[in-house]
Amino acid sequence: MSTFGKVAVLLGGSSAEREVSLKSGEAVLNALLSAGVDAIAFDPAERNLWELKSLAVERVFIALHGRGGEDGTIQGALEYMGIPYTGSGVLGSALAMDKVRCKHLFKSAKLSTAPYAVVDANAGFNADAIIKEFGKVMVKPSHEGSSIGMAQATNAQELTTALTNAFEFDEQVLVEQWITGREFTVAMLGDEALPVIEMKTPRGFYDYEAKYQVNSTQYFCPADISHAHSAQLQVMAKHAFELVGASGWGRVDAMQDENGHFYLLEVNTVPGMTQKSLVPMAAKAQGITFEQLVVRILEQTL
Repeated sequence: MSTFGKVAVLLGGSSAEREVSLKSGEAVLNALLSAGVDAIAFDPAERNLWELKSLAVERVFIALHGRGGEDGTIQGALEYMGIPYTGSGVLGSALAMDKVRCKHLFKSAKLSTAPYAVVDANAGFNADAIIKEFGKVMVKPSHEGSSIGMAQATNAQELTTALTNAFEFDEQVLVEQWITGREFTVAMLGDEALPVIEMKTPRGFYDYEAKYQVNSTQYFCPADISHAHSAQLQVMAKHAFELVGASGWGRVDAMQDENGHFYLLEVNTVPGMTQKSLVPMAAKAQGITFEQLVVRILEQTL
């Protein structure tokens, strides 16, 4: 493990996902230390990034979620400083974080994704027209993760409320046609798609509470779907991951409607990394321990 030199685990940060990032970073740090890696915790919200140089840090494990950590910003700073880091580069991080541009890319590449509209805070919107075109919809701020600012709407009044709330997080908001069906995710490790996970929640959709705050969410890994459907999802996930320029590791979310048709939702380049998170769950199904997973991700910086 001495080949890694001193490793800083970037955690916390100043995004809306700070609390989740602190937990991810702590889990990653503990795993690295138990693997014999010389690792330290580093919170860029509380310390100047240039301190990494004075601390003689040789590489960085990014465990920051959301804006500033997952959107290409920290990646660009580390590139400028000449410090190798885990996960996707500047472009892949920026594109994956931008739900609107992700959808445009999926559509242009003819990858299956739900019909959608983009609403700009400065341009105004016609809620009645949107509901008339799509029916029930899902509202998503373009640059947030962990389902922050997301809401469902079935009429113009609900949509207006959902958009008003979403505009507090982002000027651009994605309005996606609602898909009734099953929710899946595919973890990516290097060039490999790991076993498919299905998430089931009584909450209507896999929101922030379902992810982090309640015990009613159920996870099935490998998912109870046919081998053909599993392979199809893994291929779709790999295409989406490569299309946005993501690399190293991450996660691709998808849904299956009542007719069995799959739709891509989004790409996550720094997904949760607690012991209970989805990427470690998929890795475990593949026979990879949490400690091995963290080391394999770090090895990609060599």
